Order: sequence, then structure tokens, then C-alpha cells
Amino acid sequence: MEKLFIETKLAALEGGLIEGTAWPFGSPDRVGDVIEKGAFVGASLPLPMLFGHDPNDPVGTWTAADEDEEGLKVKGSLLIDDVARAREVHALVKAGAVKGLSVGFQTRKASPRKGGGRTITKLDLWEVSLVTFGMHPGARVTSAKSAIRALTLAEALNRATAQLKG
Repeated sequence: MEKLFIETKLAALEGGLIEGTAWPFGSPDRVGDVIEKGAFVGASLPLPMLFGHDPNDPVGTWTAADEDEEGLKVKGSLLIDDVARAREVHALVKAGAVKGLSVGFQTRKASPRKGGGRTITKLDLWEVSLVTFGMHPGARVTSAKSAIRALTLAEALNRATAQLKG
């Protein structure tokens, strides 16, 4: 049985809600793998939300996993009211120390890509983990209503103020 873990970025929302792009379409990850649109169709929900792919460290559940033109978008909740580790992970995500998502799956259909890697057209999605570093260079934070958003806004205001003074 083959496993592949691909990492991307995410955002923490209030109340433990998490949203992110678990896999962006249209470009390979750092090992050359590409997952095509349609490969994630039929994912069984809810999915486990693990920390660092550790099956002994579940911190929440993913309740939505939908493909759009950009990639696989996921939404879920850290169990911050019930699990101490989930509160710790939530704090790390809000602070920006944990920025990534990584999908764990079993490949069902793939073909080799020229230059390395594979094109994956069918898979079984097992879990999506919160991770420190993203593997996929095209992954980005999708939304945040937390400290991350406040810091981003503050940076933008500081740049604008510096331009006005300059």
C-alpha cells in the first residue's frame, strides 16, 4: 500500500475553525507530483484532522472537502473545547508557526511524469494534517479571522503609512 503526503498552507478562524487549500491544482509539488482535478471526488467525510500525520495525535475533523478550479479546499474544526492538544495547535496556527496542510492518501491511478514525479488521477483521501512546512510551492493561506489577519492588516497599514511619508 502506497502513501503520499503533500503539504500546503491554511488559516485559523475563530472558534477553532480551519480553512485552507489542501492541494492546489495546476503545478507540481517539490517531488514533481501533480494531482489532477477530479482525483479527490468522493472523499468520505468527516476526515480526521491530525497533527503531523500522527494517527495518535488527532486534533479535529474536516467536515468539508471540495474541489474547485484552484484546488482541494477543506474546512473543519479543531476540537479546542475538548482536546488540550487542539488548543495548542490552534495557538500555533494563529501565531503563524504552523502554516501548512498535508494530505495523506492512497494512490489508485497514476502515471509517471517526464522529468520525475507522477500525475495522479484517482486516490483515496485518508486524512489532512496540520503541518509546519508546506511541500507545495503554490499553496497559500485562504482566509483568516484571527491574529494572522490582524498582523497582515497591520503590515499593510505600515507600508501605506511609509509610502505617504516618503
